Amino acid sequence: MTNRRTVTAAPGEQTISFTRDFEAPATQVFEAHTDAELLSKWVGPQGTELTMCKFDPTTGGCWSYVIAGGSGEWAFHGSFHEVTAPSRIVQTFEFEGDPGHPTLETLTFTDLPDGRSRIDGLSVFISVEDRDAMLGGMDSGMDEDFDRLEELLAARSLA
Repeated sequence: MTNRRTVTAAPGEQTISFTRDFEAPATQVFEAHTDAELLSKWVGPQGTELTMCKFDPTTGGCWSYVIAGGSGEWAFHGSFHEVTAPSRIVQTFEFEGDPGHPTLETLTFTDLPDGRSRIDGLSVFISVEDRDAMLGGMDSGMDEDFDRLEELLAARSLA
């Protein structure tokens, strides 16, 4: 696959937008975002384990999970503002180690030709400073998670 992902963060703005193409239909990519068992297989750094505490991927639902590994534990939580299968998720995302800095994230899932799909994401931060702090480690983490998602989707299509 030639087009892995793009990230756009205009100077002085509180947003990050990204696009990532997948070798799977949008319904499968959406399911991997809304099925707790699947989500726990691809979110978090390599060598860590995600434990789901709450997960109600419906409009008005909420979620929380803990990622644990050799270097520590990190807890996250959020609310689902809109879940429209199989095309859109709007949710908040907050790291419990830095409360008061939630992010509003919109994910749009679109089918492409040849059984492929695309995620378009937009994250809105409380401040430009919060946005800039996220940009610091976002590239490697996003690539790692999405590469693991791609592997999971490929394995499921072979099963």
